[in-house]
Amino acid sequence: MTTSFSSKLNKAVKQQYMDLPQGDKVQAMYIWIDSSGQGLRCKTRTLDSEPKTIDELPVWNCSFRNMNQTGGLSIEMYLIPKTMFRDPFRKDPNKLVLCEVLESNRKPAEGNHRRMCEKIMSMVKGQHPWFGMEQEYTLLAIDGHPFGWPSNSFPGPQGPYTCGVGADRAYGRDIVEAHYRACLYAGVMICGTNAEAMPAQWEFQVGPCEGITMGDQLWIARFILHRVCEDFGVVASFDPKPIPGNWNGAGCHTNFSTKIMREEGGLRYIEEAIERLSKRHHYHIRVYDPKGGLDNARRLTGHHSTSNINEFSAGVANRGASIRIPHAVGQEKRGYFEDRRPAANCDPYAVTEALMSSS
Repeated sequence: MTTSFSSKLNKAVKQQYMDLPQGDKVQAMYIWIDSSGQGLRCKTRTLDSEPKTIDELPVWNCSFRNMNQTGGLSIEMYLIPKTMFRDPFRKDPNKLVLCEVLESNRKPAEGNHRRMCEKIMSMVKGQHPWFGMEQEYTLLAIDGHPFGWPSNSFPGPQGPYTCGVGADRAYGRDIVEAHYRACLYAGVMICGTNAEAMPAQWEFQVGPCEGITMGDQLWIARFILHRVCEDFGVVASFDPKPIPGNWNGAGCHTNFSTKIMREEGGLRYIEEAIERLSKRHHYHIRVYDPKGGLDNARRLTGHHSTSNINEFSAGVANRGASIRIPHAVGQEKRGYFEDRRPAANCDPYAVTEALMSSS
């Protein structure tokens, strides 16, 4: 299995420098989404003191040459700090700073879906929309081969791996545990994790989060995952169907409710929302992956616990439907529903904004 060269560097040597005092300075790593709608970028600046609120962080400009931004032209854009987290890699008092990107005219840059999401969420604040997102991903070697898979063959068929225990069933648990603890340290609202159906495939869950917070939380959790994998010398892939054939794909199932759905008799409002969603199925398919449905078409086949991409369906406890109403919600007549269509590489800002707008 091919791992990265940087992962083979002597970490004890690095640690002697990381243990040095940093005086009264603070390292703030600015993180943003590039124009692909999938890629994360970052760079660090030194601050004179520890920021207590997001308003204390300066706007930073950046030349976006060779960053897939505006055709690779050299153009200055602005990084606008939006959310701040503790840095689990450099530790306190250092920060991770999630930013949105604005063009020089202060309009949202290509790939910036946060601005519209924030606008919609502010308009419906009184409905208290809650989201929970289940992020599936696949661990790969640097050469793209699934982590732990035999080099010239396949592992045993699916069945033993979901929530599995043991070296022959759980591939890469060290990475999962490191990511989980790093998220907790950072302040991410991570609420669980488990091994998935395909070996080397895992899932973590974030939420419940209200409004714009959902997108912020999931993006920073993804960033932390990429950084943890960097240290271990492997790659976290959000490809919706990383391995063709009789293997599960990777989604980002999204749980959604409003205040009225969570109250007594809320099932009626859940069913009404699902009816409205049924009329905008093809719109949601276009929104639910960065390639307008092309990536998700490889996953949503009607097999491997998915619905058919061309058809809308809903049902209680039906994991092969577009929308699933959990069994407990059907019994209690209130709660939430799960949209199983979003791809693993979806933009959570776009997904949550579309759900709120359509429901």
